[in-house]
Amino acid sequence: MKSISNKLASLALLAGVFNGAAWAVNDLPGGPAVRQLNLHPAVTRIAQEQAWLHWFMLITCAVIFVAVFGVMFYSIWKHRKSVGHKPANFHESVTVEVIWTIVPFIIVILMALPATKVLVASKDTSNSDLTIKATGQQWKWGYDYLVGEGQGISFLSTLDSTHREMSNNGAKGDIPDNYLLKVDNPLVVPVNKKIRIITTANDVIHAWGVPAFGVKQDAIPGFVRDTWFRSEKTGDFYGQCYELCGKEHAYMPIHVKVLSAQDYSAWVGGEMKKVAAKADNPAKVWELPAIVARGEKVYAANCAACHQANGKGAGPILPLDGSAIVQDADKTKQIHVLLAGRNAMPSWKQLSDTDIAAVISYTKNNWSNKTGQLVQPAEVLAERGK
Repeated sequence: MKSISNKLASLALLAGVFNGAAWAVNDLPGGPAVRQLNLHPAVTRIAQEQAWLHWFMLITCAVIFVAVFGVMFYSIWKHRKSVGHKPANFHESVTVEVIWTIVPFIIVILMALPATKVLVASKDTSNSDLTIKATGQQWKWGYDYLVGEGQGISFLSTLDSTHREMSNNGAKGDIPDNYLLKVDNPLVVPVNKKIRIITTANDVIHAWGVPAFGVKQDAIPGFVRDTWFRSEKTGDFYGQCYELCGKEHAYMPIHVKVLSAQDYSAWVGGEMKKVAAKADNPAKVWELPAIVARGEKVYAANCAACHQANGKGAGPILPLDGSAIVQDADKTKQIHVLLAGRNAMPSWKQLSDTDIAAVISYTKNNWSNKTGQLVQPAEVLAERGK
């Protein structure tokens, strides 16, 4: 009896899993949908034309398939030997040769014309209202606003640390709809404006893409590529790195927040205040408690995802707790690692001199690393210039 009860309980659990009771998964607006079979709902004109082109090509190929194989199977069945038909005896037919050359040529042209139109339009990045550089690095995106409203804004966009921790623990319990798509700093753009995205990379090949925009562009080290989009709707839209860029490839999401013109201007105003606040004087001399406190915030925002909050690292990610370089009296060694990168660790030279000095000072005085050493921004600036 107990065995039967256990089996019934197991069946109930399985039923709960399959009907969504155990893991409530919902469509993510601007992102993937449950049991999605079609292309993502388009919010740009290019994406709409790509969707139309997709169905046009699919239907055209399906019609050709049915027509060709229909005639072939009909001919095989209707003119089979068992009903008395004899095979025709001829060498060649100029008429047939001309027909099966001209007809496919016309079909290809009819398919190529709309495809070429969409392709050319998707590559026309001229007359953009806003130009943003997206730099891929293992495993995050760096955004620099180069031209247009917001020029001078720069930040990194990294997978939310709680989602990474959730993944490390096996993604148990309630899983949010934006699982592994939530970032700390989304890319913010205005609605109904032409946004030019310049892509490049610091380490390996990445790819920046958002399905709702109909956009995907490789980001290649040493090369500059570009693409564009103009969102016709406000909201949150998601994508991911579309190249296999390393072991953390699954943790490199893209989140684009499209705002109204008024809300975007307000966001720009707030970000420009942050830019001004970050423009620290590198000649300022810091006290240890103050710079360590700042370093803790820099570490949580940029380093904890890989090195963990406890500094123990994971797998090939080297630990910082007890690290020989961190504990070394020669502070320039750790400064060089952050400026130039090391192995799988990317360069962090996009951080300010004060932030680099702060995070180094934090790691040198946290966990078991009680070195008492303090790195000043001026020391980072001196090594950056070498």
